[in-house]
Amino acid sequence: MSLWSDFQTNDKRLIHKWKHYFPAYERHFSRFVNTDVVFIEIGCGQGGSLQMWKRYFGPHARIIGIDINSACKAYAEDQIEIRIGDQSDRSFLDQIVKEFGAPDIVLDDGSHVMSHIRASFAALYPQLSRNGVYFVEDLHTAYWDEYEGGLKREGSFIEACKELVDELNADHSRNAVAPTAFTRSTLSMHFYDSIVVFEKGRHTAKFAPQTGGARSSLPTSLAGNWPGR
Repeated sequence: MSLWSDFQTNDKRLIHKWKHYFPAYERHFSRFVNTDVVFIEIGCGQGGSLQMWKRYFGPHARIIGIDINSACKAYAEDQIEIRIGDQSDRSFLDQIVKEFGAPDIVLDDGSHVMSHIRASFAALYPQLSRNGVYFVEDLHTAYWDEYEGGLKREGSFIEACKELVDELNADHSRNAVAPTAFTRSTLSMHFYDSIVVFEKGRHTAKFAPQTGGARSSLPTSLAGNWPGR
């Protein structure tokens, strides 16, 4: 059963998600199914999504829900742990990682306030597992004043991501951007409507080899203008 089908047939706790998120979930999360994934969801809502992730990832998954509302403790069950604290509190987040180990996936569906999103990312992204995924959703709030957002507003998470695109490509910037830990540990960034996804991974040497004779068959206008290193 697909994650979308599971959502549509849900008869347990309430789940509230935009429908266009589901293909992105499947694309980035499917490789963790039936593994001992450590999955952190920031923001517990009514508890339904925690149960959905438990069903999706399978019997070895550890699902950790984080929320500031102490009533969310009631959502704890087999494979689902709840910890109460502020997503912008680095010491609280550090304690989560100390207790459960490096997360393989972080899904930020928390307050949606820009400063909170940035604080969680700053604390948790460096501690994500080597091949982990960091998924931030509901980023339409990055354009809304009441969430510290606004078009091109300094401090919004969308604006921060635009800068991170440059960090991702720092090795090619001719020293205009210094490579960072983000540069060295991030393989890709994916932008969707209201979503940004980061995928980590270890880099090997970056170069552009040529093999075979295919290059000679290219039109001169292409073969002669390939950007060199």
